[in-house]
Amino acid sequence: MDGQSNLSQWIHIRPITLDDFENVLAWSKDDSFCEANGWEINRSSEELYKWWRNCVNHPAEDFIRMGITLNGKLIGYADMACMKGNTAELGIAIGESRLWGQGIGSASAKCMMEYASKKLGISIFNAETHEANARSRKMLENLGFKEISRIGSEEYQGMRSERIQYRLIFNGEA
Repeated sequence: MDGQSNLSQWIHIRPITLDDFENVLAWSKDDSFCEANGWEINRSSEELYKWWRNCVNHPAEDFIRMGITLNGKLIGYADMACMKGNTAELGIAIGESRLWGQGIGSASAKCMMEYASKKLGISIFNAETHEANARSRKMLENLGFKEISRIGSEEYQGMRSERIQYRLIFNGEA
């Protein structure tokens, strides 16, 4: 791939499946991924499988999780949470930390927002990240999200970090 602008042709979202579990298990062995996404380190594969099976088979009414693929390989997931009317909270998790910082999260977020806009009627996207998560903050700001508040704090990668809330009113083109 030669540049972030071309990533959108290689990134796609699709429904998650039980067959994705091998990838999920691999992500669970990446401490950087686990720490960044609030996953328990050294989680048993049985417990992880139960969680993944529940994600696939029992979606919530106000939540959708889609798989993110790069060249057909599952590399992460994108969420629409707290869906109500035309509003939802966007979440992105790239499972392979070696892929971080290459624009894949941004391309994935655009893809998910386009999907949510067209298929779910979402036009107002909220997002939240930690002040210490510079990559996530930069991604959201580059996508056009605006900081709307700083409410709460929690541990992020071993340190206390303020939570920053963002919003984007989506016009159908990211």
